[in-house]
Amino acid sequence: MVVRTCSGSTEVVGAVPSGAIPVAVYADDPISLAGVRSQLRPQPGVDLVDTVSGRAGAVAVLVAEAPDEPTLSSLRRLARTDGTRAVLVAATVREAELLQVIECGVGAIVWRREATGHRLHQAVVAASRGDGDLPADLLGRLMTQVGTMQRGAPGSSDAPVHGLAPREVDVVRLVAEGMDTGEIASKLSYSERTVKNVMHGLTTRLHLRNRAHAVAYALREGYI
Repeated sequence: MVVRTCSGSTEVVGAVPSGAIPVAVYADDPISLAGVRSQLRPQPGVDLVDTVSGRAGAVAVLVAEAPDEPTLSSLRRLARTDGTRAVLVAATVREAELLQVIECGVGAIVWRREATGHRLHQAVVAASRGDGDLPADLLGRLMTQVGTMQRGAPGSSDAPVHGLAPREVDVVRLVAEGMDTGEIASKLSYSERTVKNVMHGLTTRLHLRNRAHAVAYALREGYI
């Protein structure tokens, strides 16, 4: 923060807006690190920090070519930090890696080729709210992958294991369609608080990391 005094008045320059999201960027190479930080710096409501440690409600943006084992280990470590949400910026995500990434706690994925300031800001805000934000092609691949796992599982022709209440199924189905909290509330004639409570209740009860993980669970168990 810089304080300037001109003609007896005090001006505060560079103050962080109240309610700004603490965002830490992690990358193996300095060019990617500087590039993503420069894209996020002018975005409203973003407070760039060096680390998410000790910052409640922080979002970690991890930049990688692909989610290899070191990247997955970093994501798991970040997920263990209290209140931290994760955004993955990657060039490729293979079928075998997709579910692992989501189970590591990543709720938002951005393709490196699409990582503009606006797109990164959109993903950070979605992650901070606990919303899912996956590219359409990845969401389709996730649904196909989990559907294949479900069909190949022993006893997959039986009724799904009871775990989701009817209104939880309704909410998760709309999450899978890419709707955000406000759109789901409008569609189901719920308040946004009710939608958030439904999602929080099922993710806590079933030990799911985020909305994308909840969609994967619902697909695997045959609810949607």
